[in-house]
Amino acid sequence: MHKRFALEAVMIAIYGQLLVPDQPVEYYIPYSTIMELYDFKTDDQPLMPDPHEDEHVRTKIDEMIRFFEEPLNRKKIERGLSAPWRKSSLLVNELVTFQVVNAIDNAQYGEHLDPIETELVLTGMMEQIPILTDQLDFIDKVIEAEIPVQVFDIEDFEYAMELQDNEMIDDL
Repeated sequence: MHKRFALEAVMIAIYGQLLVPDQPVEYYIPYSTIMELYDFKTDDQPLMPDPHEDEHVRTKIDEMIRFFEEPLNRKKIERGLSAPWRKSSLLVNELVTFQVVNAIDNAQYGEHLDPIETELVLTGMMEQIPILTDQLDFIDKVIEAEIPVQVFDIEDFEYAMELQDNEMIDDL
């Protein structure tokens, strides 16, 4: 059984270990966060405090953009953009699948969250899956607004995986 998480595309570039999990994982990625990769690529602001890490992350962002632009992947994504909340499944490796979601920001949480955060929350809610992030302020906003979705710090990825194992056992 695949573990499932919602997250931004850039998180995968920053945290490469997400691409080498111990068990099968599906990452639900709002399409707008893929488009955000192009902004990160051209932005002169450092993404990481260490120059070597910043260069590495930018290389990974380029690799991710090339992956999403591969003809078959682009065709699947374009087909998925034909309807709100439609998903495009992209196989990354034997353990990782991306589900690119044509998420729609409905401004439901507009006073608490920015549009990307809203799409992540709505994706998590619609798919009934937890969100992974490294943005502690985002986690705080979700808690303060009492949004009914689980959010994990990306550093707690292994714990989140174990928790899903336990929830699956409880469901049996």
